[in-house]
Amino acid sequence: MERKTAPSKPNNLVQTIERVSLILEMVGQTSQGMSIRNLSAGLNLPKGTIHRILSSLSYFGYIRQDPETKIYFLGLKLMDLNTQLSNQLDFRKVAEPILRDLAERTKQTAHLVIYDRNEVVYIEKIETQQPAGGLKMASRVGSRNPAHSSAVGKVLLSCFSEEAVEDFLQRKGLPRRTANTITDPDAFRDHLKIVRSQGYAMDDEENEQGIRCVGAPIFDGKGRPVAAISVSGSVFQMTKKAVHDVMKGEVMAAAAEISRRLGFPNGESGRERGSMNESEAGGLDGVGR
Repeated sequence: MERKTAPSKPNNLVQTIERVSLILEMVGQTSQGMSIRNLSAGLNLPKGTIHRILSSLSYFGYIRQDPETKIYFLGLKLMDLNTQLSNQLDFRKVAEPILRDLAERTKQTAHLVIYDRNEVVYIEKIETQQPAGGLKMASRVGSRNPAHSSAVGKVLLSCFSEEAVEDFLQRKGLPRRTANTITDPDAFRDHLKIVRSQGYAMDDEENEQGIRCVGAPIFDGKGRPVAAISVSGSVFQMTKKAVHDVMKGEVMAAAAEISRRLGFPNGESGRERGSMNESEAGGLDGVGR
């Protein structure tokens, strides 16, 4: 298995594939679509090159063009691939009812994430009815967040070997998101040890001001951490006392039940496992492939 790190740019990278990837990502960044002129300027590529690639992508359904404005949008073929991807993520089907019950029991927003390229990716989000004026989570399915400042990211990083953590720190660093973000590498290493020993992580307004979150890891039948779940809410609803007295237990119990249904041995907690070595660390990247 590959290491769980952002892959280096291969020497044999196919230039056309790279350009296709960049175009799709740029078109998908805005609901307003993109013109050839904007794509050309943003990617520093000739308009003719952009047009040829867009024409090919349009033929296969990955790009569509508004016939009146000539603006390009992502194509519906990508929805088909998204459905196939969702079907491949089997643990998402297992986790969904438990995640929904967790959201109802805690009255907070519940998330399911996987680790990919040194970030966490949201693959499920369950929201509950919020009171008038309540904070709404900015997260959405498919979006990414830094691993170092989120509860789900930290709890997955706590499963890394020391070498893999060092590699993560070298590649991503610890950029500040809020005043509470842990940005000192030594403090972060110590924090991960605490997270690992207790089996859960808390994001205390480290990623988003006014939001507190608690997360726990999910293990598969081979004991690999394949995902993490969390509940998030405003600091007024998720007080530190509520996190320690109620929320952490609910999240850890839900994560344990999902792990059990994925074949993780009963009665064995993630804290009892050794740190993942370099080969095991690759188990989180490409989950479901």
